[in-house]
Amino acid sequence: MAKTNKYALVTGGSRGIGREICLKLGGCGYHVLVNYKSNAAEAEKTLSGIRAAGGDGEALQFDVASGEESTAAIAAWQKAHEGACIEVVVNNAGIRSDTLMMWMEPQQWHSVVDTGLGGFYNVTRPLLKDMLVKRFGRIVNIVSLSGIKGLPGQTNYSAAKGGVIAATKALAQEVAKKGVTVNAIAPGFVRTDMTADIDEAELRKQIPAGRFCEPAEVADLAMFLISDKASYITGEVISINGGLYT
Repeated sequence: MAKTNKYALVTGGSRGIGREICLKLGGCGYHVLVNYKSNAAEAEKTLSGIRAAGGDGEALQFDVASGEESTAAIAAWQKAHEGACIEVVVNNAGIRSDTLMMWMEPQQWHSVVDTGLGGFYNVTRPLLKDMLVKRFGRIVNIVSLSGIKGLPGQTNYSAAKGGVIAATKALAQEVAKKGVTVNAIAPGFVRTDMTADIDEAELRKQIPAGRFCEPAEVADLAMFLISDKASYITGEVISINGGLYT
């Protein structure tokens, strides 16, 4: 296998949308850093899939909600790969802890916001300098319909994703002249572990397309935004929700 000099980091890459993006990046010649918080076995499954498709990668364990962990893990990787540049980052990690705000415990608020919004900062900031020096980078943030529309019972999740949407637009303007694009993808309901507790049959009735999205469809959109064909697209939030909200 030819050694690649293209590196991509996907947070929450062990399952669902993150896994699909990792597989497609590997198939396009990227050495994929599969970030995971605690499930090493699932991260290894993602890596096996990448290698089966002819690509390569490695698992990178840290909690994106922790600035200290994120900074240390990224710095250690950079030190071990002197001269290498992670030119693609997909901020995909996210968690839900749904309840009405009047019943929401502080831990439910902080864990969701720290992972979704804090994770964006903790991972993106230490990677920006190399992208700007190289004058090339692709940052793709996986947000949500909840961050655009706001959904009851998800004040924490809506706040986290809404914050990333605003940050996407701001950062895109800061780095555009250096050849770095920053975009967000806002899926509706996607068939993953995160939506396993949702009544899919009932919700399908509300979706004009009549079905949930598949993770691979989100990954295909991410790959377009990462490609050279999307070099003039930045600061955008692209919905993929089957017409549920336009």
